[in-house]
Amino acid sequence: DVVHPKMRRHIENPRIILLDCPLEYKKGESQTNIEISRESDWSRVLEIEEEQIRAMCDKIAALKPDLVITEKGVSDLAQHYLVKQNITALRRMRKTDNNRVARATGAKIVTSVDELKESDVGTGCGLFSVEKIGDEYFTFLTKCKNPKACTILLRGPGKDTLNEIDRNLQDAMCVARNVLFSPYLCPGGGATEMALAVQLAQRAKSDIDGIEQWPYGGVAEAMEVIPRTLIQNGGGNAIRTLTELRAKHTAGLTTWGVDGEKGIPVDMNEYGVWEPLAVKLQTIKTAIDSASLLLRVDDIVSGTAKKSE
Repeated sequence: DVVHPKMRRHIENPRIILLDCPLEYKKGESQTNIEISRESDWSRVLEIEEEQIRAMCDKIAALKPDLVITEKGVSDLAQHYLVKQNITALRRMRKTDNNRVARATGAKIVTSVDELKESDVGTGCGLFSVEKIGDEYFTFLTKCKNPKACTILLRGPGKDTLNEIDRNLQDAMCVARNVLFSPYLCPGGGATEMALAVQLAQRAKSDIDGIEQWPYGGVAEAMEVIPRTLIQNGGGNAIRTLTELRAKHTAGLTTWGVDGEKGIPVDMNEYGVWEPLAVKLQTIKTAIDSASLLLRVDDIVSGTAKKSE
């Protein structure tokens, strides 16, 4: 919320200044030891503090902003001067949020009021408003002209539901990101795994002799876990449906997978379930690496040096 009750809570096309410095009397590096012998000296010291804060506020007011946001504090005196100039202020903004406001409004974050320039003022925001949601006040900077950052507002009846929505959104955004980076999809519903299982089983029989067939068979069997689980979750008969699905794939219908609701084989082209290739590749890589690791640990295989072959 705004720092002073008299400040405006609704501004159209605000001029925004973002600061990373306190609007308070500077102590610290400029601190000096003063010896006060008269009472008038004491009041002069307080005047100097006031003058410093007024000078800060005048430098800000010179650029005629409507909204000032700082990551640090705003003293009572600074609030008084800002209200006089009809400037709204927000304080103690998180650094990450300030960076995002800068990207959304076109403002630049300034570390000292002495360095403020006209080019630092953000004019890209269409509406600044403070609204109450639940028990808390939230500031909205909306209708931005060319925002490079935005917020997704999630609402729900309780904490658990909200957390669940948040997790789902995170998953959905990661899926979108994966597809953007690697725009390839493969049929879902266990179709990809079934196709791999059938191909590996066929290869083991036709191209490979002796004991080396076993790893191929093992991986093929492991791949069938995905369609089998989907069938069981959908309440189908695992053995009969898997056999049916295997027959389809052997006949070359590689887009057939499992309907997750009914537990029966369907063509994923028509059913419309697709998965990003990047996720599939990562899953298989991780699984094979894990299996190799377990075998190494148990001293069954002394290493997997023949990977390249």
